[in-house]
Amino acid sequence: ILELIRAEVQAIGAGAGILAFKAIVIAKGYLAEEGVFVFCDPSFVEVEIDDQERTAIRIVVAPK
Repeated sequence: ILELIRAEVQAIGAGAGILAFKAIVIAKGYLAEEGVFVFCDPSFVEVEIDDQERTAIRIVVAPK
C-alpha cells in the first residue's frame, strides 16, 4: 500500500478467506499508525485451478 497505492488479495475456501481478512485487519492497524487509512472492496471472482473453475474472494485494499 505504501509503495504501490493498492493491494489485491485472493482467497479460495472459508479458512483462507478468514485468514485473508485477518491479515488485512492487522495491516490496517499498522498502516493507521503511519497515518495511512485504507478501505476494502471485496468481490467474488472465478479462477481456474487444475482445469476446474473455482469461486474465490478478491479483496482490493486501497487508501481512503
